[in-house]
Amino acid sequence: MMISTKGRYALRVMLDLAQNKSKEYVSLTEISERQGISVKYLELVVSILNRAGYVNSMRGKNGGYKLSRAPEDYTVGAILKLTEGNLSPVNCLNNGVSECKNSDVCLTLPLWKELDNIIDGYLENVTLRDLIK
Repeated sequence: MMISTKGRYALRVMLDLAQNKSKEYVSLTEISERQGISVKYLELVVSILNRAGYVNSMRGKNGGYKLSRAPEDYTVGAILKLTEGNLSPVNCLNNGVSECKNSDVCLTLPLWKELDNIIDGYLENVTLRDLIK
């Protein structure tokens, strides 16, 4: 499993918004300056977060983005699954379900399933609030 740039940046955007929640809305330019991520790439990442309802947006002079819920309501697992789709450690698993024709005889499948459960369990138990503390 390798987390892509999109997944890492989505997590950084969400953390930036969580840390700056005292502001009503935060512009992509501000996030770009703090995080060192281009505005163009941020537009791509934030559009995914916005479509999923993770952030609210407002247009105009004082517009920007803000979290739609409290930081403790977002898990790292949910954010990464949104952007990555699948966090399974091997290609033959898709969110804990084997998609391999050899799964009935595969001696390593239990290992990969358990690792998948451990990864998922950990990431689903870490919230944005945990990371900003």
